Amino acid sequence: MALDITVRGSAEQRYPAERAVVSMAAAVESDDKQQAFSRATAIQEPLVSQLKELVELRAVGVWSSDQVRVFSHRPRDAEGNRLAVVHVARIQVSAEFTDFERLSGFLDFWSGTDAVEVSGVSWDVSTKNRRSYETEVRKAAVDDAVAKAQSYANAVRRGKVVALQIADPGMLTHPVGGRDSMPELTRVAFAESGRGPGLDLTPEDIVIHVDVDARFQSD
Repeated sequence: MALDITVRGSAEQRYPAERAVVSMAAAVESDDKQQAFSRATAIQEPLVSQLKELVELRAVGVWSSDQVRVFSHRPRDAEGNRLAVVHVARIQVSAEFTDFERLSGFLDFWSGTDAVEVSGVSWDVSTKNRRSYETEVRKAAVDDAVAKAQSYANAVRRGKVVALQIADPGMLTHPVGGRDSMPELTRVAFAESGRGPGLDLTPEDIVIHVDVDARFQSD
């Protein structure tokens, strides 16, 4: 009688970071709403101008500045009393860097500029390479599933395993029909690095992890 073996294969590989997305904003507070907005746009102008130059130098792939928020609030003092109205203007800016040395210099300058907020940097591999990297890791996960199934078969003195089904986690059908629990997306994890003094940015490798479910049969 044939033996069915169901396993989950896993694999992960690390790849050097290839791009960094910077999130920042020109944020100004003032007792005059128009003045707050004018000062924020005055900061945005040279910031955007520098990004355009970095695009020409191929240090920046794409950038955007398409979110503007102007609002007012009345802060409280230490005793809880309402203070005068404060108007806030925030203009969001995002840029994708591929030259990390120029990124360090860019952040070193702008993070020290008044009324500029740097929200953070997210690291990733390039969109172009992502698919091929995931293909490599997925193959390794399948190889792991095969090895694991064969190990089970060997343990009970059975022969070579043959694949019957391979699926993303949670999508493997039961032999009698139907499905397992709700599908889970294949996990792809990305490690991010922090920034140290002097903004010497050295990102950690990007970790891509893939799980696959598989059903095998062995005589």
